[in-house]
Amino acid sequence: MINKQALIDRFISYVTIDTESDPKSTTTPSTAKQWDLARLLADQLTAMGMTEVSIDENAYVMATLPATVSHEVPVIGFISHFDTTPDFTGKGVKPQIIKNYDGGDIILNAAQNIVLSPDYFEDLKQYKGQTIITTDGTTLLGADDKAGITEIMEAMQYLLAHPEIPHGKIRVGFTPDEEIGRGAHKFDVQKFGADWAYTMDGSQIGELEYENFNAAGAVVHIEGKIVHPGYAKGKMVNSMYIATDYINSLPRLETPEHTSDREGFFHLHHIDGSVDHTTLEYIIRDHDREHFEARKEMMHALAAELNAQFEKEAVRVEIKDQYFNMREKVAPVMHIVSIAEEAMKALNITPIIKPIRGGTDGSQLSFMGLPCPNIFAGGHNFHGRYEYVPVESMLKAVEVIVKIAELTAKS
Repeated sequence: MINKQALIDRFISYVTIDTESDPKSTTTPSTAKQWDLARLLADQLTAMGMTEVSIDENAYVMATLPATVSHEVPVIGFISHFDTTPDFTGKGVKPQIIKNYDGGDIILNAAQNIVLSPDYFEDLKQYKGQTIITTDGTTLLGADDKAGITEIMEAMQYLLAHPEIPHGKIRVGFTPDEEIGRGAHKFDVQKFGADWAYTMDGSQIGELEYENFNAAGAVVHIEGKIVHPGYAKGKMVNSMYIATDYINSLPRLETPEHTSDREGFFHLHHIDGSVDHTTLEYIIRDHDREHFEARKEMMHALAAELNAQFEKEAVRVEIKDQYFNMREKVAPVMHIVSIAEEAMKALNITPIIKPIRGGTDGSQLSFMGLPCPNIFAGGHNFHGRYEYVPVESMLKAVEVIVKIAELTAKS
């Protein structure tokens, strides 16, 4: 039986450490404060009795749980990231523990009238009677992905305490900078040495994912011409008006707020504009590789049309691929998904197999030679003040890790 209070205490200790990453940084990790949790994890892994514990110059933490069986068993891994998103502050996290949740509104912050309500966040309703950990309304929680780290650590602690449970060699890995798309960039797959792995980085209980978006980032540079407005006729070119034309030429309904499931989108997330120069920053997402390439081509084609209209290069588009759909690499080894599905069913968890509307370290790792489906960590409403995680979901995630280890040893 997993110790509920020990799990809560471990999780709280992790989320109260600020590990926000920084997309503008060129170092790995992108922020020095990520080292605080990385070093703590390495120390704790050593103290609990894990072997081959290492932390490299980029803060990647790895360790081994030795096998308890003598026959040949595939080496499997479990991976989570310790950074939190720069989209919303993770400094000064003050978790609130709601025991025996009554199914109603949760007051996160009375002074600021911040309420977590099941009327708006309907998933809350399924956790009535459970223990829920929330924010105080002023920060994110950090369950993405410190819930995953907690679950892996608790599972390793449990397996060390129960050597009678049969399992092969298990590797664990904790990474920096996943939230800014670099979590796997310097991950040493050969050193990790697993045949396959699972990221514990999904949301609600039961999630099991092996498909994700193909992803790219785009920067659109638009050049204007600044002239004194009193003498501007026929001379001024306002880059912000050209930017408006560009924005409105992309399919308006193919944006995050109008799409779901496998539907792709263009997401304009930042504008910096003046008469002389405007910059638009987009992310491009699509599960289908051909549609993904077509989206990139559309952005270039729109630039060409506007340039033809102005008879000069007023619009320039830079696009950089970020990651691809892991299905391509997981499909040939679908038994690794089947093992996770079997583990959930054995624990009376209904598997929710669906595509990720985003990406994980697993998507990049799969293309680096380490097939890596994604399993639920239990949290909801990531990257904001309404983030929460049911403790019972985390406990179930620990059990899933243990069961996967056991089933792999029997396969």
